[in-house]
Amino acid sequence: MTEKANAQQEKLRRYAFKVDRKANKLEIKKAIEEFYGVSVVDVNTSVVPGKNKARYTKAGFIQGMKGAYKKALVTVGEGESIDLYSNI
Repeated sequence: MTEKANAQQEKLRRYAFKVDRKANKLEIKKAIEEFYGVSVVDVNTSVVPGKNKARYTKAGFIQGMKGAYKKALVTVGEGESIDLYSNI
């Protein structure tokens, strides 16, 4: 959850989800409609590339890579919303 994603939830009824990299837009739409019980108007996807990460520790220089993932921005119908915090 980022500030940009929260702003889009309030103004545009658009919610951000991290999804499987192999999932397509139709599968994402069907899963969101079944799980949350809302009508999905639009699905936008983007693949966020992995990043190199490095840090210095007492043991020395540690280098690794942060994995890539797919992000889905789902727009729901007029007057509908998704309560993401109900399970907490």
